[in-house]
Amino acid sequence: MADIPMSPRSTGTTRGRPLPPPALCGFLLLLMLLFAVSYAVGSAAGPVAPGLHGTGSGGNGGSDGGDDDMPGMSHGSGE
Repeated sequence: MADIPMSPRSTGTTRGRPLPPPALCGFLLLLMLLFAVSYAVGSAAGPVAPGLHGTGSGGNGGSDGGDDDMPGMSHGSGE
């Protein structure tokens, strides 16, 4: 009778925790590297519009009264 090969699980060696595939680790490392580089480039470039300031504490959703650009157009007020 031929010997039946033992499966890796029955040889007595146990692995603690299964490791993620190396491709996944490489992808996550590359993703973190790209985020770090883009953050560094963005910090070096500075603000996009240095003269641009917020609208303050106005509660009108950020519009500053420029609703007369296109007559007849409402901004979701149900009119």
